[in-house]
Amino acid sequence: LSTINTIFAHLFYRLIFCLMYKFITALAFIFLSINLSSQIVFVPQWYPQAQFAGYYVAREKGFYEELNLDVKITHPVSSQNALDYLVKNEADIISLFLVSGLSAYSQGADIINIGQLSQTSSLLFVAKEDRQILNIKDFNDKKIGIWKSGFDELPRIFMKNYNLDVDWVLLTSSVNLFLMDGVDILTVTYYNEYDQIINSGINEDELTRFFLNEYGYDVPEDGLYCKKSTLKNKKEDIEKFYLASFKGWKYAKENPEEALKIVLKVMEEERLASNFAHQKWMLEKMLELIVPDDKTSYGKLSQESFQHTYEILKSAGYINSDIKYEEFYQSPIK
Repeated sequence: LSTINTIFAHLFYRLIFCLMYKFITALAFIFLSINLSSQIVFVPQWYPQAQFAGYYVAREKGFYEELNLDVKITHPVSSQNALDYLVKNEADIISLFLVSGLSAYSQGADIINIGQLSQTSSLLFVAKEDRQILNIKDFNDKKIGIWKSGFDELPRIFMKNYNLDVDWVLLTSSVNLFLMDGVDILTVTYYNEYDQIINSGINEDELTRFFLNEYGYDVPEDGLYCKKSTLKNKKEDIEKFYLASFKGWKYAKENPEEALKIVLKVMEEERLASNFAHQKWMLEKMLELIVPDDKTSYGKLSQESFQHTYEILKSAGYINSDIKYEEFYQSPIK
């Protein structure tokens, strides 16, 4: 009996030891995984919407996690823009229009372009047909709505170059003033505010449109930016973010319905009203900007686009210094 008790005691302690060993091993693995995961804070330009679908998809599908990257997406409040977060070290990477990035760089901001999403301009001026604004000279002395949140450089340069005297009206986030005839002309993006106008009940043939890219202002828009020091100190993480993000955009291109559901889920989590038709339009138009027919430009800022944008800004006085392409654009992918 004593021998049997000894055997059972031995087996019992051995079992306890094995269980403890497995528990400690699992715990160590968890802690090791946590330590291996680096965090990146990403701030897009605006509230959640299909304009940023690729990032939401990359997070939802685990593309960041696959590379041991913990990405926190923070959306700016209306009183701040994405650049403010970068300057205050509250973001590692932000999304920004190319004209805004170049302007900030010329003013001494520690900012570089690490990837270019949109490859063409989506900006246009739109007016109701009954306003009889049929050509550029008709803009003179008109009230033009423009957004306080950014991308106002090109519209202002456009008016200056055409020697037009207009009355700029700053807007926040609604096209209502245009709908109620509070402004004669509205500055819009084709993927966003233009569709909002159409959804309000105005037919496209009741509008007059002036696409900036048809007047020599075909400037790329959304790009990815970080500080030079961030690229230097977190180069591997920046590279992972770049790769996983564009993988997310590619997935969204191939699976638009699933991508749209992910966008609407994020909007619901942020307690934002969502419009399925509008977000569908936005996703389609954004994908056309990001994945153009020329696949060689996918994710990259071409020297030609940089030079064209730089010359437009410099001639208008937005840039007063020489900026080299190789210094401003530094892709983490070689």
